[in-house]
Parts: sequence; C-alpha cells; structure tokens
Amino acid sequence: MITVHVAGIGLCAPGMSDWTTGRAVLRNEAPLGSEAPNPAPAILPSAERRRCGQATRFALQVAQEAVTASGIAATDAAVVFASADADGENLHHILESLATPEHEVSPTRFHNSVHNAAAGYWNIATGARTPANSLAAFDSSLAAGLVEAATQVVVESRPVLLVAFDLPFPSPLHEVRTLIAPFATALMLTPQQSATSLAQLAISLESAGGEESRLLVAELEKLRTGNPAARALPLLSAIARREQQRLLFNWGGNDVHVEVKG
Repeated sequence: MITVHVAGIGLCAPGMSDWTTGRAVLRNEAPLGSEAPNPAPAILPSAERRRCGQATRFALQVAQEAVTASGIAATDAAVVFASADADGENLHHILESLATPEHEVSPTRFHNSVHNAAAGYWNIATGARTPANSLAAFDSSLAAGLVEAATQVVVESRPVLLVAFDLPFPSPLHEVRTLIAPFATALMLTPQQSATSLAQLAISLESAGGEESRLLVAELEKLRTGNPAARALPLLSAIARREQQRLLFNWGGNDVHVEVKG
C-alpha cells in the first residue's frame, strides 16, 4: 500500500466547469447542469491555443486549475497524462484526409495526433523540465494513471500531477466508440500533507474480482460509465464530501483499492 495526499483538483465537464462548481454538484448542493464547457487555458500561448485540439485544451485547463489550487509550481511537479482515446477529433480529420485521393494530412494535425500531445503542450506552456508521462489503458486509464502517479510520488518523493481526460469522437467513429460527454480532471498528488491538502489516499492492488465503485445519483453514474476519465467521479465525490471511503477501480487483471480520508 502506498499513501499520497491530494493538494489540488481541477475539473471540467458538462455542468461542472471547475472544481468549485463540481464540488457543489457532488455534495448535492447544486443540480448537474447541461451546459457544455469550452475551455481556453490561459496558460497556453495564443498560437499554441489555436493549434492544439479540444482534448488538449480540456487537459491543460484542469491541469492549470489543480496547480494553482495546490500552490505548487508546475516546474516542480512531474506529470502523468492518462487518456483512453486522446484526441479523437484530430484522428477523425486525419482519417478523412487519408480517405481523399490526395491523402494530404495537415502537418499541424499530424503532430497533434500523438498520444502525448497534451504533455508536449504542457511543457511548452509551463517550461517544465520534470518527467511527463502519457499512458492509455482503455476504460481503465484513470486507474492506471492513478497508480503510476502515486508510485512516482512515493518513489521520487516529489509532487506529481495526474491529468485524466477523454472527449467524444465525431461521427462515424462515435457510433463505434461512444462517449456520452467530455470529461477532464486533474489531481496534484504530494508525498506529505500540506496547507492545501484535501484528502489522503492509500492505494493498493489486489487480484481482480471486485465491483467498481458507483454513484447513487443517476445522472452522475451515467457520466461515470459514459466516459473513461469520468471513472474518477467516485473519488472526487468522496473528496468533495470529505467522507472516509474505500473505493475500487478495475484495471485489467487487478483491482485498484483507494482508501480516502478527509
């Protein structure tokens, strides 16, 4: 078992444009709205903001929010980006180009097509030279990212920013891989408790066989199951409510157990 602390959170999803509004929804203090967020992270230079895809804008928006809330400089934290599908909109446009007789792919779309595009834009925006990893584990990407980030925190004894994000594909890919809504969240994880700490997480791996933690509110549960990054919602809910809970996330042949203490 490894133990880390959450020093800051970022959130961007329909009806939850940031952690403040999301926390109120998760506490049942406000209804879940339907307004679609359109993030424009100020941390990105204007030229890069125009070039990057919507998935990267979601990722950097929540990353910036979590960093600001934690009081930790971006240049002091390693970062782990976790996404099941990365930039699906960009992939859609590349496939459209390849389906034409000319097969001409935009250079900008090509360099945005790699899975670690968000990490590259993050380094450009912050000037950080700390490690930046990008991973995918299909619908278990959030769980894999949490284990990776927390392990780095403990082994390296340094803060690590976990950023999880996934957005729906355009049609016709949407009909094959259906995500119901965009979702992104970020957690700044630290080895010690600090003035900004929101929760302590004790994380362990066990053999698969348990049932994933769910949400009682039907709209939130639908979002949780409809977007891989939104698997974070039970964890965010426990932190928002400052409740001590034992959560379970499936990850391939393992179950990731997370004990949350406020």
